Amino acid sequence: MAMSKARSFYTVLTNSDLSYKEKWRLGKARLARFLFGFNDRKGFIMKFVIYTLLVSIGFVYLYPMLYMFITSMKSLSDLLDMSVKWIPTDLYTKNYKQAFSVMNMRESFTGSMLIALVPTIFQVIVASLVGYGFARFEFPLKKLLFGLMIFSFIIPPQILMMPTYRLLSTLELTGSLNAFIIPAALGQGFNSAIFILIFYQFFMQTPKSLYEAAEVDGASQLTSFIKIAIPMAVPAFIVSFLFSFVWYWNETYLTTLYLTSSKNELTTILLQLQQFEQNYQTMYPVTENSPNKINEGIKMAGTVISILPLLIVYFFLQRYFVESVDRTGITGE
Repeated sequence: MAMSKARSFYTVLTNSDLSYKEKWRLGKARLARFLFGFNDRKGFIMKFVIYTLLVSIGFVYLYPMLYMFITSMKSLSDLLDMSVKWIPTDLYTKNYKQAFSVMNMRESFTGSMLIALVPTIFQVIVASLVGYGFARFEFPLKKLLFGLMIFSFIIPPQILMMPTYRLLSTLELTGSLNAFIIPAALGQGFNSAIFILIFYQFFMQTPKSLYEAAEVDGASQLTSFIKIAIPMAVPAFIVSFLFSFVWYWNETYLTTLYLTSSKNELTTILLQLQQFEQNYQTMYPVTENSPNKINEGIKMAGTVISILPLLIVYFFLQRYFVESVDRTGITGE
């Protein structure tokens, strides 16, 4: 595209049928279009600025992950060798083998999946029902209840942390997965208010004539929700599921508070990562001249393992995720 514009500009300058002033005027106009664009087309300067910003921001986000992965592939000799910066001398995988055994991956991965997946399913179902109810029906104190729901999202979670723990402890829910499932099933999961708002906004955009036509045909409210609302709200379900899954997966403080407050065998990958150094020293005791001393490569291998499941999920679902975010209007469009 840039080459064709440059050729067009050169053609104007070499055209013998035009006077010098006309050549200058046309050449200046074409150069201005090339640099600054016209109508809805961006010029070279704007494209250069946009791509420079995108590359810079991408580098800021990708650099820590690239550094972490490369460091995890280094042996102890590579870590001590100052000449080895980005390319390890060989493909060293022992760091991952040790980190995999230290983090007790089978049990911790199962625990992470349970804590992230089961409450997420309950939370998405309940949030969709509540959002559908606010969008479709008129009932007393609707605006007050909607305002209280938004206000609950504004309150910092740290304020409600201890009262919630006392309540769950009184109900004997701590120390088990019920501490996450029951609040999610009652609409009090992690950031449930934002998911209710997502479904509320999406259902408000659905034409009411579809529901009215279904009612004329004798469909109940439950049938309308299942056969009309859910199929049209698939993007909202995808966004809510992914956000909720990631938030439950990354939660460590409440997981520690609810699960480790009593004797409990359920653990997660991130909890194992918090105790990584202590568990490593227990599994690989250090003696004099021992090669088992923990180093930066082993720590980075454990960190890579902890984020790898989320990266895999995002890799396969990124297209649906981007489309869903755009259609649900989270970006403010």
